[in-house]
Amino acid sequence: MKIGIIGTGHIGKTLVIRLSESGHHVKVANSRGPESIEADLLINGAQPATTEDTLADADVVILSIPLARIPDIAPLIRKLPAKTTVVDTSNYYPHRDDRIESIDDGQVESLWVTEVLGRPVVKAWNAIGSHSFAGKSSPVNSVNRIAIPVAADNEEHKEIGMMLVQQTGFDAKYSGTLAESWRQQPGSPSYCTDLTYDELGTALSRAEKNRLPKRRDIAIEAISERIGDSKINPEADYLVRLNRILFM
Repeated sequence: MKIGIIGTGHIGKTLVIRLSESGHHVKVANSRGPESIEADLLINGAQPATTEDTLADADVVILSIPLARIPDIAPLIRKLPAKTTVVDTSNYYPHRDDRIESIDDGQVESLWVTEVLGRPVVKAWNAIGSHSFAGKSSPVNSVNRIAIPVAADNEEHKEIGMMLVQQTGFDAKYSGTLAESWRQQPGSPSYCTDLTYDELGTALSRAEKNRLPKRRDIAIEAISERIGDSKINPEADYLVRLNRILFM
């Protein structure tokens, strides 16, 4: 399968490595140009490219970029064939995405993304921390294998998204339509809490939409208090524990 990945942040890097390792023909682009793509991302045969070349002829396009950059790439995404599966990994944080005037806090992020892009997307890999994604993959049927929620409206695209999640080393759990994808947004019990397949199903069902923004903001405050202090700078597992306490 030809996969184009836009973005080389922490999630994007792991996607490039895992999906090329799985045998897919992967092209990767970022905002700084192909010459800036680190060599360790290309160890399994992924190719650095311009954004336009990365999108060309792709069966699947994965947008692993900040939500605020979605409008910038929208003109190129609108030109893709309808058969191309587009996956979005982004999340909305008001303090970081305050330059976006067309999105409201508490809105279903995926519906906003589909409106901006002019096409449906698959929502995946947004609800796992980058440290867990890079370091906690495991083979199929492993005990306590972590699951990742996948939301989609299109049945074919949903199956592709779930297959790719499995190939990155995690169970894929269908979380519902895009209208229901708020269940995997920041502040929800399924967000960055490293749950198994069965646990994730329970967490998705227990999500309360009106409580998400407040819980998310409390987590941001707790993390911000510890960032920058060499003695108490939070470790990745601290973030998982914090999210479980606040969100579940």
